[in-house]
Amino acid sequence: MELREAVLRRRMVRRFDATRPVPPEVLRRVAQLALRAPSAGFSQGFDFVVLRDDADRAAYWSATTDPDAPSNGWLHGVSDAPVLILCCSDRSRYLRRYAEPDKARSGVAGSPWPVPYWDVDTGMASMLMLLGAVDEGLGGLFFGVPADRADAVLTRFDIPEGHHLVGVVALGYAAEDRPSGSTRTRARRPLDEVFHDGSFGVPLH
Repeated sequence: MELREAVLRRRMVRRFDATRPVPPEVLRRVAQLALRAPSAGFSQGFDFVVLRDDADRAAYWSATTDPDAPSNGWLHGVSDAPVLILCCSDRSRYLRRYAEPDKARSGVAGSPWPVPYWDVDTGMASMLMLLGAVDEGLGGLFFGVPADRADAVLTRFDIPEGHHLVGVVALGYAAEDRPSGSTRTRARRPLDEVFHDGSFGVPLH
């Protein structure tokens, strides 16, 4: 499939078919794409924890949800995903890389970074997995972890200190789904509004 076609077909899936596991070879092909993501200084400061076992996925949902909360349709659909991938960034890899001789002259190693590229690059790697999932006939969803539950997830899955949980990719075969409430009520912004030609506010022609 051409990349453009995969992008045009890409949309978040919120309901998964719990009866159809993702074949290991398919998951491996999707995972391999993350390794091709760009990263600042080729630091590659991302790690991914793949949860395929029922017990591991149940542990994730237990760590991030309140069992006494009212029923949640979003949670019901997403918790059927047979694969969860915890997407973690590692700031320390960037600090070490930019302290090396060929990068030290950039001057960013010992000062605050204007943009946390460890998180940006992890997001890029996650997007490549989502596009690969479309190419494989899978559905996918990227979602965040509640801020007050992130530490519990890091601890439960032995994720080393210093790693930041950027989000989670859910993968699986899509169940009958419908667009989210947001996409039903909000139109996609047009290209000429989002892209600016030479100066902000000038539509791209």
